Amino acid sequence: VQIAQRWHRLAMNAGYLAHIGLPYGGTVVQLTLPEEVAAPKAAVKSSSAPAEKAGAPKAKAGGVPKAKAEGAAKAAPKAAPAAPEVPGDGKNFLEKWIEGEIAKGGRCHGKKVMTRFPPEPNGYLHIGHAKSILTNFGLAQKFDGQCNLRFDDTNPETEEVEYVESIKDDVCWITQALNLEQCKNGGKPWRDSLFFASDYFEQMHAFAVDLIKKGKAYVDSQTPEEVQKHRGGGEKNLPGVDSPYRNRSVEENLRLFAEMQEGKHEEGSLLLRAKIDMQHPNMNMRDPPMYRIRFASHHRSGDRWKVYPIYDFAHGNEDAIEGVTHSICTLEFENHRALYDWFIANTSIIPSKPMQKEFARLEVEGAVTSKRKLLRLVKEKKVTGWDDPRLLTVRGIRRRGVRPEGIKLMCDTVGVTDRNSVQPWELVEECFRADLEPISKRRLAVLDPLEVEIIDYKKEETIDGLTDLPEQDAKANPGCARGISFSSKIFIDRSDYQENPPEGYFRLSKIGSEVKLRYCYVIKLTEVVKDKAGNVIKLRCSHDPATRDVMPADRKPKVIHWVNGKDCLDAEVRLINMLFLSMPDKMPEGKDFMDYLNPESWVICKAKVEKALDSCKQEDRFQFERCGYFAPDYACFEKPRKLVFNRVVPLKESSDKKKLEGKGSASRKDAQAAAAAEKERLQKIPPTEFFKSERGSEFSAYDETGLPTHAADGSPLPKSAIKKLAKDLEKQAKLYEAFQKS
Repeated sequence: VQIAQRWHRLAMNAGYLAHIGLPYGGTVVQLTLPEEVAAPKAAVKSSSAPAEKAGAPKAKAGGVPKAKAEGAAKAAPKAAPAAPEVPGDGKNFLEKWIEGEIAKGGRCHGKKVMTRFPPEPNGYLHIGHAKSILTNFGLAQKFDGQCNLRFDDTNPETEEVEYVESIKDDVCWITQALNLEQCKNGGKPWRDSLFFASDYFEQMHAFAVDLIKKGKAYVDSQTPEEVQKHRGGGEKNLPGVDSPYRNRSVEENLRLFAEMQEGKHEEGSLLLRAKIDMQHPNMNMRDPPMYRIRFASHHRSGDRWKVYPIYDFAHGNEDAIEGVTHSICTLEFENHRALYDWFIANTSIIPSKPMQKEFARLEVEGAVTSKRKLLRLVKEKKVTGWDDPRLLTVRGIRRRGVRPEGIKLMCDTVGVTDRNSVQPWELVEECFRADLEPISKRRLAVLDPLEVEIIDYKKEETIDGLTDLPEQDAKANPGCARGISFSSKIFIDRSDYQENPPEGYFRLSKIGSEVKLRYCYVIKLTEVVKDKAGNVIKLRCSHDPATRDVMPADRKPKVIHWVNGKDCLDAEVRLINMLFLSMPDKMPEGKDFMDYLNPESWVICKAKVEKALDSCKQEDRFQFERCGYFAPDYACFEKPRKLVFNRVVPLKESSDKKKLEGKGSASRKDAQAAAAAEKERLQKIPPTEFFKSERGSEFSAYDETGLPTHAADGSPLPKSAIKKLAKDLEKQAKLYEAFQKS
């Protein structure tokens, strides 16, 4: 019940959170592997998962970890995926399958388990590929086997060496989470098994000739349009129509296929097809194409080949040539399995007979991973490149600061199942957060600085013994300890002072209000300094010298973070939000996906940070106290050097509570954006309509000014309630008047 209520509150917040670019709602974009070319299956609830790991967020009913949420907006709740059920033995269905295969009497008894990861080198990997990488290399590791890295470079028009190198690098990075034995001394995850489909062009050509000789393949002279039309199918599931060239003689087919390779025919004029069954209920079995003519130079074989294999033909043959025992694909490839098996069974010179099994791919709400769309974003400079930390390419999330261990934790939490489900971005964030929490060094950083002068403090001092992590002992391990300095000039976050605070705000506001500085003194507000335009530019405060190391016994002021103005460093801090706002499932006429770019996806803060961050390393991860988890950007290690930090993920509370309030954990920039958006919305409402539109369900009658006079049940409101409502109405009238004048 609590989970259901929580999801309802989160969904009610969706409209507002989408406005400021926070990851709630949005179109589900499916993340596909290169071989995933069939129509996706409908998402259903997951049914199995690996054993729960220590520290992993629990996928409870609703499919997301527990968190709080507040606020309301007019948005319908979205159904969350159900939690995967953990099998009693802690093994997923692929592990059980392989165990049965290698057991005595099994198909692979006495053989070495071999899997493969077969990306097409025509783009950069994205977060969806991570699950396939970890699944295939992880299974090989579990069964003391081998996972090949094979590039499916059968299309000469799309492959580039740039993509080959980036994929190799990404696979090495992601598999760090598996701690593979072969990588401990500098080896590669794939050992010596780095392959290319183009290495097998000669053998696959021979397989095709073998099928022609057996009368199992023929050269079709129909146009591409005729081939497509005669396949049948469609909404009415029409039967296929045999090609008029289907019964060509073996000799004629061999001659034409040889002429195709010799370049004697134009592209699209001839097609080698398998001869199976044009009436088959599985469309993939209706005489599928095997080879097409392409006059394009290949990045490895040059201009030698004029015919290139279609993926469905190449897929199983490549596995058979390499000796792959378990060909693990995603569910979109399930309907292709019959064709995979047909080619293996009907080729007389096939060297081995692998078997295919499918698992559910990773699908994440709000993710845009289409290669076409990503390329457009890069070319139109809507992002800084393929490694822009807002992108869910592997390079992007790596630059953002996500660790391989965080990706593995996410995949383990989602589980390996045989049914599709959609994962909310909140679950992904919670997994990244759970990975970062125990290893992130605590540091102080002020994202929106406001100067504070301590008027009764004249010296400088250092507060020693602060540790990188809360559980560490500075005396036992001096290497994890640091000191921070304090002087009469400090910076606090601007949101820790509010001239007109909302109800429940307990930080600096009125003269005499107090806060406790983290690791330091209690300070009391004595004066607010403004410029000629009325903007607050500095606060003056006094301090309580008895409170540096203790909380005062007679009061409990809120604790805020700060940095010393005398030695703090300037830094650029990037708050990374979703790149796109919520998009409709069906794009409206005249609209394009680029119209939904989130203007708040990249919030740049000119921050002040403690001096210890000057020595940060690329592998460091930090928790900026009260702000979130951050990682150094590449710019920190380039010349000229510049301190830049990317927010990997917000703190747990601030990821759900974006509304400015007095509980102190919300992200400063997000809170300010929330306040600004709410003010902009409210100022457009006439006072006479204010209570009717904002709280109409609470009242049944109003006076001529719009002030409520009767409760929803028709009873008169008490004078005390009317008095309070009148004050709220007066504030709204002033807000509306100011808006009208502007």
